[in-house]
Amino acid sequence: MLRFETAGESHGECLVATLTGLPAGVPVHSETVNRELWRRQQGFGRGGRMKIETDRAEIVAGVRHSRTIGSPVAIMIRNRDWANWTESLPVEDFAGSEAHWKAVTRPRPGHADLAGAIKYDFHDARYILERASARETTARVAVGAVAKALLAEFGMEVLSHVIAVGGVRLERRADWDELVALSKKDDVLLGCVDGETEGRMKEVVDQAYRTGDTVGGVFEVVAHGVPVGLGSHTTWDARLDGRLAQAIVSIQAVKGVEVGFAAEGAASFGSEVQDTIRYDIEGRRFTRGANRAGGLEGGISNGQDILVRGMLKPISTLRRPLESVDLATREPALAAYERSDVAVVPAAGVIGEAMVALVLAQALLEKFGGDSLAETRRNYDGYLEQVKNF
Repeated sequence: MLRFETAGESHGECLVATLTGLPAGVPVHSETVNRELWRRQQGFGRGGRMKIETDRAEIVAGVRHSRTIGSPVAIMIRNRDWANWTESLPVEDFAGSEAHWKAVTRPRPGHADLAGAIKYDFHDARYILERASARETTARVAVGAVAKALLAEFGMEVLSHVIAVGGVRLERRADWDELVALSKKDDVLLGCVDGETEGRMKEVVDQAYRTGDTVGGVFEVVAHGVPVGLGSHTTWDARLDGRLAQAIVSIQAVKGVEVGFAAEGAASFGSEVQDTIRYDIEGRRFTRGANRAGGLEGGISNGQDILVRGMLKPISTLRRPLESVDLATREPALAAYERSDVAVVPAAGVIGEAMVALVLAQALLEKFGGDSLAETRRNYDGYLEQVKNF
């Protein structure tokens, strides 16, 4: 079973991630992981924190001589901003520490502040927001890069792009080559493959900047080269579409998921949305007339690109704060403001890639197993031969 965990607070010493269950022999390189961390930090609309942090992964366990060794992989990303918080969030308490606390008693609507404070019986939301913050996703992206390395060994790639910011939406479908080119860019605006549409998206973010507001959007994650047969129809929790949906919704501020062209299908007749089945005699393989199902049928990958979209609400921290209540006085108050972003849709897409890669890597190892990469590959190749001879 491939599983991962993250630990750490937004303004703590560091973020930590562990990934358990990888076979030995998977090539892992720090520069590849760091490139993914860099991609997560990009995009017009990011806030002041990105000017402080230059995220770098320190792989401290599970990788030797650039290959996994079968034991848990552990990655640490240090928070540079910790230097400003050492007395506010110390591990060990000290005399007079109360003078350094940075209490948050005016919860932000839409954030975990109030619900978390009530749940954990804190009359200060500081500890809640420290862990609820999307800063945690830095660790997810790091282990997601390792999952991508495993998938790449079997010809699978996972990329993303932005299809909507506010009310501006990309009105065409992007092809794979456009996503590859986008992922290689060293200057990221809003992560849209169409320049004219991206320009109009920027205008929406500019407006949010001017008015002290925030803006959400939609990102699409595409998994390319996925074989038929990952996931299962047999139990509810084995269905790959359900697992992917949960993974995407687990990302901070994501409130909805679409697999394939679900919204379009819901407004259409069945004859218009099912992907017709064909057979390529020369290639000895089944093909489809379209990919409206997003590469998933009955909870099983069908050999086409997997398409998953995340719908991201505007983030909760506004420079023009909304109405709230002070936890200490119970009096009306404006919500607290923590240094934050205006738009994070491109970053959410990169995080979405990591989550999709982790779920697919888990499904891959469930099906093919293996304590070493060579063993997994033998099992995989045997299955591909079975599919070819079906």
